[in-house]
Amino acid sequence: MTAPIRVLVCDDQVLVRTGLVTIIDAQPDLDVVGECGDGKTAVTLAGRLEPDVVVMDVRMPVLDGIEATRLLAGADVAQPVKVLVVTTFNLDEYVYQALRAGASGFLLKDAPPSQLLDGIRTVASGAALLAPEVTRQLVGRYATRIRPAASAPNDLPLTPRELEVLRLVADGLSNREIATALVLSQETVKTFVSRMLGKLGLRDRVQAVVFAYRNGLVT
Repeated sequence: MTAPIRVLVCDDQVLVRTGLVTIIDAQPDLDVVGECGDGKTAVTLAGRLEPDVVVMDVRMPVLDGIEATRLLAGADVAQPVKVLVVTTFNLDEYVYQALRAGASGFLLKDAPPSQLLDGIRTVASGAALLAPEVTRQLVGRYATRIRPAASAPNDLPLTPRELEVLRLVADGLSNREIATALVLSQETVKTFVSRMLGKLGLRDRVQAVVFAYRNGLVT
């Protein structure tokens, strides 16, 4: 049997946190290994408990969720932890900051429990939890802030097909949409995405989107 996904829940509102813990712990494939009410404690507990996923609120005392995410999942972290940001604030700026900090996904607290549970599983699997339309909206608004004024690099370690897949991922297409566009099977697209991420040293599709825009691969 596969070991349950280890989850750490961080939210400063006790009732909300208790509700999240109850929903998550009721699943046979998920195991809440700890809970806390501020970002600083989340960082400490994550180092001790080694969760697979941290469910992180944004606005909290001592250390907010964005900075805690940066300490847990940022580019400079030797062993990054996957972070799913869950907040009541549907602000593009929070989404942008969370993803730049290293979060693998972003959900609103009014999402149905099934979406939260699927989100945890998705993030734990190494995929990013952003619907294609959300990716398109986010990148469209912040592309000028992500992308430097530079030409596309010529020395990327990608095949022409992998580069094509990267550009389509950055455009917000799902694997199904990429498969249709390139007349490939979804399984083949998954293989290309996996190879592309591995060659570029990227953790997930969110990082691929940011990488593509930073390097001028899409406009």
